[in-house]
Amino acid sequence: MSDSVKKSTSGKKASSGFSAEEKAAMKERAKEMKASSNKAEAEADALAKIAELPEPERNIAERLHTLIKANAPSLSPKTWYGMPAYANSDGKIVCFYQSAQKFGTRYGTLGFNDSARLDDGDFWPVAFALKELTPAIEAKIAAIVKKAVS
Repeated sequence: MSDSVKKSTSGKKASSGFSAEEKAAMKERAKEMKASSNKAEAEADALAKIAELPEPERNIAERLHTLIKANAPSLSPKTWYGMPAYANSDGKIVCFYQSAQKFGTRYGTLGFNDSARLDDGDFWPVAFALKELTPAIEAKIAAIVKKAVS
């Protein structure tokens, strides 16, 4: 039986709750909530988190950072659950990068929250698997980020 599953009193398997990765992310978020609202400090924190990523994710996150800042200069870099994220002037996260390594997944994810203006009828993507950045993918991301802040 895995560590994340326990037997309940009825003999059925029951989840023990959050994974270690999820618990660590929640602790990061609690620290972020207490941190300074200084934009330069927030960006430095985001860059420090990017620097901690293993390759090739570090390179992807660095390039995303540059791409997002160039195409959505109104967004402010910061950390969110210990990952680089980009907030609007109201402080709401518009987009973020989620590391594959940090969460034990097959690929990193570029995600968009509901503050991103990506609505397209009743159904649209809000997260994208990201294993490599090519010029074609960068162009697609630039267009999506521009739309998200339009």
